[in-house]
Amino acid sequence: MYYVYVLKSPKQFYIGSTGDLKRRFAEHQTNRSIATQNRGPWKLVYYEVSESKSDALHREIYLKTAW
Repeated sequence: MYYVYVLKSPKQFYIGSTGDLKRRFAEHQTNRSIATQNRGPWKLVYYEVSESKSDALHREIYLKTAW
């Protein structure tokens, strides 16, 4: 399973995709992700599941451009 997710901090949103949502969210929360480092704390506000990595990446791109 692959996940597309939306995180919210007090000042912004972040959209990403991963194969392990719990691990990835923990990385965001502990500043181990360069993409969101020192911009938290983050709250998981939305996620959806895809069966393929390709579908998840397409959905991530769609959400980033439609936002």
